[in-house]
Amino acid sequence: MNWTLEVVVVPVTDLDRAKEFYADRLGFTVDHDTRFGADVRIIQLTPPGSGCSVVIGKGAVPEMPPGSLKGLQLVVPDIRKAHAELVERGVECTEVQTLGQNPNPVPDPLDNVGFVFFSDPDGNGWAVQQISSRA
Repeated sequence: MNWTLEVVVVPVTDLDRAKEFYADRLGFTVDHDTRFGADVRIIQLTPPGSGCSVVIGKGAVPEMPPGSLKGLQLVVPDIRKAHAELVERGVECTEVQTLGQNPNPVPDPLDNVGFVFFSDPDGNGWAVQQISSRA
């Protein structure tokens, strides 16, 4: 039996600001932006190529302090290219960092150990890791 992670709820203060960040800055696809009356709004966004979406909203999502989610992680095949794209889109992020030691540094010494970090406007923390192939 396969178990797939499909949705992660990300707590934010301003839905429109968060939607702009995730859609326009990070390039996530807006799957839907649904309102149920004046008090309930759900926005689902999916990173390109991902089977898992993020949901931001009010009224129908678990209550968590905005900015309290840390350790969200995206995986890309080329961390240098991902870093350049983030910078080009105006996302404040770290330089490419190496964390740990790559036991198999050929063909790319950053594979598995290359990271970039950023936060959304509320302070939810994200990591981007380079993994070009899996064992």
